[in-house]
Amino acid sequence: MCIATGLLLTLSVGTLNTANAESKAKTYKNCKDLNKDYKGGVALSSSSKNKGGKTKNKPYVSKELYNANKKSDRDNDGIACEK
Repeated sequence: MCIATGLLLTLSVGTLNTANAESKAKTYKNCKDLNKDYKGGVALSSSSKNKGGKTKNKPYVSKELYNANKKSDRDNDGIACEK
């Protein structure tokens, strides 16, 4: 019984840590700052397609990071600060 309780507690704490990490996605001031860390920008999903023409770099896919920086997606294609 003690092992099951310990396992349940470990799983609960692990889930809380993951939720906190996702909710604290960094918000960048502008695309120049975001592109220092993510050269291809940040995409909402892997199926997001660039509307603005050819890009040099592949975007990093992260729903949380995209949502934190959605204001930088000027053409509303699901990719913020694509380059």
